[in-house]
Amino acid sequence: MLTLQQIKADPEYVIGRLAVKGFDGRGIITEILEIDEERRKLQHKCDTDASELKKLAASIGALMKQGKKEEAEGAKAEVARIKGETKGLQDRLEECEHKQLQLLLTVPNLPNETVPLGTSAEDNVVEKTGGPMPDLPEDALPHWELAKKYNIIDFELGVKVTGAGFPFYVGKGARLQRALIQFFLDEAWKAGYVEVEPPFVVNEASGYGTGQLPDKEGQMYHVNLDDLYLIPTAEVPGTNIYRDVIIPENELPKKNCAYSPCWRREAGSYGKDVRGLNRLHQFDKVEIVRIERPEDSYAALEEMKDHVQGLLEKLGLPWHILRLCGGDMSFTSAITFDFEVWSAAQKRWLEVSSVSNFETYQANRLKCRYRGDDKKTKLCHTLNGSALALPRIVAALLENNQTPQGIKVPECLVKYTGFDMID
Repeated sequence: MLTLQQIKADPEYVIGRLAVKGFDGRGIITEILEIDEERRKLQHKCDTDASELKKLAASIGALMKQGKKEEAEGAKAEVARIKGETKGLQDRLEECEHKQLQLLLTVPNLPNETVPLGTSAEDNVVEKTGGPMPDLPEDALPHWELAKKYNIIDFELGVKVTGAGFPFYVGKGARLQRALIQFFLDEAWKAGYVEVEPPFVVNEASGYGTGQLPDKEGQMYHVNLDDLYLIPTAEVPGTNIYRDVIIPENELPKKNCAYSPCWRREAGSYGKDVRGLNRLHQFDKVEIVRIERPEDSYAALEEMKDHVQGLLEKLGLPWHILRLCGGDMSFTSAITFDFEVWSAAQKRWLEVSSVSNFETYQANRLKCRYRGDDKKTKLCHTLNGSALALPRIVAALLENNQTPQGIKVPECLVKYTGFDMID
């Protein structure tokens, strides 16, 4: 969440930047500042009263020693009065602090100055394009038909066992899925990321830490009995490793990668654009997470983008990078770059990765800080990215690599699959 210092330093700037995300922040920022003014006055009064109580306590002892019993009783009565008043002040102070926190949690992150203006995906800016475009006949099959033809993904069985959006991967389809996971993890390891295998459910504090809670879109699966949440991405446990942690500056950056299944309700999803693997309730993903000093985080963001680009190039997929406009960014992000791959049979671009810098927004929620040689603690910057999400990668690989003989497997995956053709 935003820090009070950010808001108080220049409220009009904050309101203006929030407007880039399509968020009308004037009312809520004004309310936060009004509550903060009351909170500071209450805190000052509580501090003054505490000082007065300390003086009275000392005077009572002195008066008793001097035999001034009546004056001592008067001082005791004053102590009782101030304590009663202070109790009411402290209760009100707690109310102010709680309300202020709840309001801060509803304010999105400020977009970086380089974020384009815009209200929807149509306003995103294509920054870079690469990869060979496939030359397929007009009757090329979409991946859901290829999956059925070669018996590698069973969508109907998933509906029977669980419901729509929970497919079965079968035979060579299952091996391809596992090959991609291992390939992505190995490439992350080569790039210096430490692999962690996280829990796939998290508690409420973790959800708040990375900004998934409060759950504004109703996307998270909640295990009511245990009050736990199925993770929508390994970003959540991977970043929460550093919740309430002060990291020595010489230990930065922290670079982790993690594989996990991910669960998202994707409420209201329907139509041809979400058919097959295009949008699932459960899917696999490898995530990269970085904790950085603020002055290093944008160089780290470029490294992460280069890493994702390298994966797509090794897979031989056509890709482009989008700089997201303010209206298409997530609640928590300061800047986001989406990677999309070309789906030859569907003739559309499919998002396969988002790489984001959250600056101090998540770190403030997490209390993720670092301590330098000056012994002062400062908020870290947090970053993460999909490297990569599997479903649409699989969709593009199947469609773009189809031949009359079968589906070619990219050379970089053959050592993992044990075959070079799905037939």
